[in-house]
Amino acid sequence: MPATPPEELKNPAEERALFRARAGVAAALVVAALAGVAGRAAYLQIHKYQHFATRSQDNRVRVVAVPPPRGLIYDRNGVAVAVNLPSYRLELTPSEVGRRMDAARWNALLDRLSQWVEIPEADRGRFHRERLRKRPFQPITLRFNLSDEEVARFAVHQYAFPGVQVVARLGRHYPRAGATVHSVGYVGRISEKELQALEEPQNYSGSSHIGKTGVEKYHEALLHGRAGLQHVEINAQGRVLRVLDEEPPEPGADLLLSLDMGLQAVAEQALGAHTGAVVAIEPSTGDVLALVSKPTYDPNAFVNGISAQAYRALLTDPDRPLFNRALAGRYPPGSTIKPFMGLAGLQMGVITPEKTIWAGPYFKLPNSKRKYRDWKRGGHGKVNLHKSIVQSCDVYFYDLAYRMGIDRIHDFLSAFGFGHRLGIDATGESPGLLPSRSWKQGARGVAWFPGDTVNVGIGQGFLLATPLQLASAAATIATRGKRFRPRLVRAVRRPGSSEFEPLAPEPLPPVVLRDPVYWDVIVEAMKDVTRKRNGTAWRIGRDAPYTIAAKTGTAQVFGLKENQKYDPSKLHRRLHDHALFIAFAPAEDPQIAVAVVVEHGGHGGSAAGPVARAVMDYHLLGRLPAPAAPAGEAVVARR
Repeated sequence: MPATPPEELKNPAEERALFRARAGVAAALVVAALAGVAGRAAYLQIHKYQHFATRSQDNRVRVVAVPPPRGLIYDRNGVAVAVNLPSYRLELTPSEVGRRMDAARWNALLDRLSQWVEIPEADRGRFHRERLRKRPFQPITLRFNLSDEEVARFAVHQYAFPGVQVVARLGRHYPRAGATVHSVGYVGRISEKELQALEEPQNYSGSSHIGKTGVEKYHEALLHGRAGLQHVEINAQGRVLRVLDEEPPEPGADLLLSLDMGLQAVAEQALGAHTGAVVAIEPSTGDVLALVSKPTYDPNAFVNGISAQAYRALLTDPDRPLFNRALAGRYPPGSTIKPFMGLAGLQMGVITPEKTIWAGPYFKLPNSKRKYRDWKRGGHGKVNLHKSIVQSCDVYFYDLAYRMGIDRIHDFLSAFGFGHRLGIDATGESPGLLPSRSWKQGARGVAWFPGDTVNVGIGQGFLLATPLQLASAAATIATRGKRFRPRLVRAVRRPGSSEFEPLAPEPLPPVVLRDPVYWDVIVEAMKDVTRKRNGTAWRIGRDAPYTIAAKTGTAQVFGLKENQKYDPSKLHRRLHDHALFIAFAPAEDPQIAVAVVVEHGGHGGSAAGPVARAVMDYHLLGRLPAPAAPAGEAVVARR
């Protein structure tokens, strides 16, 4: 048998070298790992320190936007017309409720909440819309204006609803309700469209309301203020434990209006049950002393969202309470346009104060058989400008308008503000309608006819004016051509100040006549409207302790055929003529100019004149009016 080879001997040197090599590799790996850990720790603790410190704080600290208190609004005498009252809201913060919540789970949560606090369907829909729009950490209001009973009931069960809490907020309230809704307006919940249109949406963090109409909307930037911030410590249920740091909000500015709430109440009372509008202006400043549109509605119902049923009732009301007649109502001015037509004729040299014409019962255009009838069946006989204004002679102004032509009429009336927005600091103002050849061609697709001009001469046809325009135009006559932008805000109190800062009146381009005497001619005629027995409003001024310059007007609601007679006793009240009246007083030193429109009131002197007299009496004498006559009384006279 062959011999077995001896076993190979171990090589200790080689083994040691191999061990050292392996140990070196392991040590290098360990060092590399430790270096990586140390580097990562240094990166996290040094470079990313602020980031993770903030995230750590977020586990117990929350940044909360603090809405600023909205500025208050007062009338010219310091009577509050828009205030902030404390109220309770039920708010929910989605990130504190749960991260994996679908619509079904949210609805289930709302159902459980409804056991203790009623959450209407409209509020549920709004919650879902805001939940999708807002960030999870931003609170969402589930209910506004919780009662004390609801607050107490929820407090007992709040432990079962993490992320839901009752918070105290300031809510807008209008103590004068409908008396100011068409001037001051109201605030309402911010819509997504409104939020996107804001220049600084972050300034509305925490705010839920914004101005919707009137002064509240026009002066939103002044009234809102600037939002603040709070760093608050919260517990596991999301309840605030303490405020760690605070950047206080800046309150909105307070506004002092030109309105006199006493005068406002007198104008409303004088209108009685009639629908219509009253606008009173201080001629020397443009301050709006009263702005009434009837009927009204309660703006407080809109602050936190009006019900669909209540809103539908307002929309379908035949008297249209939502419609702001004072600023947006467009009415044929009727005979109230005649003083301005007379000024136009004097300015253009078409007439002189002394020139007379024979004013029979009707006017006819050359080569035309159509008769444009005067309101007075037998005509006025021989008249000049003064008599035609005092007695409101239609034929005189038919003839004057025809001889001037629509182009010159348009340009002259435009200088008084007709056909333009006057720029009042509120919303919803209409420009009215000052017709022209180009307007009719564009709007109707037909040419302008001489008969159209004749109708404009007595404030009918296509010519439409707002009560604000009529009051402003009357104020322009009172000041002999000086014009001011109508305004509702006359002073502002900035945050941190105890005094109101007056705002200077804003002049508008004046009306300049080639002979200033023409103003006196028209004013004298307007004075005799109220002080001469044959004046169309002599009853209004016969016992007045001050001189009133005025003009009555009647505006047809529907057109009459050439030989058709107007008999209001055979017509529904809504087909009766509108009654208009413009005036200023005292005529020698005007302190107030007034325009009144009484819808379907009939004659301006008997229906609208007493309203204007009551307004002027209160402003100049402090005298309260007698109770107004009920709406619907038939008035036969037409001028």
